[in-house]
Amino acid sequence: MDTGTHIVMGIALGGLATLDPAVGMNNPTAHAVMLGTVIGSQAPDLDTILKLSNNARYIRNHRGITHSIPAIFIWSILITGLGMLFFPESNLLHLWLWTLLAISLHVFVDIFNAYGTQALRPFSKKWVALGMINTFDPFIFTVHVIGIIIWLLGAHPGYTFLTVYAVLITYYIIRFIMQRRIIQCLHQKIPDIEQVIISPTMRFRQWHIAVTTKSKFYVARAVHGKINFLDEFERVPVPQTDIIRAAEKDANISAFLSFSPVYRWEVEEFTDHYEVRFIDLRYRSKNYYPFVAIVQLDTDLNIVSSYTGWIFSEEKLRKKLELIPE
Repeated sequence: MDTGTHIVMGIALGGLATLDPAVGMNNPTAHAVMLGTVIGSQAPDLDTILKLSNNARYIRNHRGITHSIPAIFIWSILITGLGMLFFPESNLLHLWLWTLLAISLHVFVDIFNAYGTQALRPFSKKWVALGMINTFDPFIFTVHVIGIIIWLLGAHPGYTFLTVYAVLITYYIIRFIMQRRIIQCLHQKIPDIEQVIISPTMRFRQWHIAVTTKSKFYVARAVHGKINFLDEFERVPVPQTDIIRAAEKDANISAFLSFSPVYRWEVEEFTDHYEVRFIDLRYRSKNYYPFVAIVQLDTDLNIVSSYTGWIFSEEKLRKKLELIPE
């Protein structure tokens, strides 16, 4: 989820914790737990600072080790220690348990995005992405904000957020049913499906769809339960030519390939350079595929420039990176 949603979720958990007799309200443990849940709800996203380095490192590592099983426990111990430093009279066990819950919930809700997490590390580096909830879901954020406002108006925070989470559990079930219906409809239309990747949008009844069959890729969009096919590509394996092998040594290309589960490729040859491009098919927007990896090589197959990430026009791509002009 986005930073704002994680913050309000941390506040909500701090309010919910007041139902715990060991926490209560307006005492050192309550204050420490609120600190722990708010910081804990943010801690796994500390790897966002990798953006300051480069996109390749960020894409390869974001929601990776910081969202792993060992990291959850390490974060909980560190943040609990911080809470005890500020509120030494707090109940240590309950502070740790609520902090652990906040961190675990952060990782858990991220699994429902299309981006996903490597939450199973160290047992598996597989990306777990259920594709049910957008990174920013207006409904989830709004329900939390309403709960916070009701609390500020004098309602009991524990029962308020117990109600909020009952509503959200129902919401997740509805989203799951919606997604399953789309997948069932796709299987009726395309009999030889190998993989379906659904990416939710900010609109409640609109979804991005990428379908892989033995011979083709299909790109579609589901709107109000109706599936609209937008593009169709032949599924051509990436050839292991000298140009491709040289391109795959680039950090941006390598990061893209380690992350993207469905993509097509292009190789263009110009008089003085080659250009290799990999295009993620999950996020088609306004007739454009904005998540790409591109590398340019000279005629001796030396890497000249490269990029991976989100870009919404060719002009911006070339201007931003100062790539060799076509």
